Amino acid sequence: MRLDKFLKNARLIKRRTLAKEVADQGRIQINGHAGKSSSKLKVGDELRIQFGQKVLTIEVKELKETVKKDEAADLYIIKSEEPVNKD
Repeated sequence: MRLDKFLKNARLIKRRTLAKEVADQGRIQINGHAGKSSSKLKVGDELRIQFGQKVLTIEVKELKETVKKDEAADLYIIKSEEPVNKD
């Protein structure tokens, strides 16, 4: 499944176009490498997403084409959530 579609289905980012913009800005890493919106995800991948003032690290637990709102959080496990380091 594409990165942008996963982020939308998991309700981490509200719209696929916004997920594409975030990925194209270099704010998402997949297993330590820069992720593009078209990057293919698989179960077990680790995503590091920079949202404004925080960095969220998650592990992909499941991939589904269609997801109900109450099932969205079941698609991933939050490994860490930390503030952005200002160097």
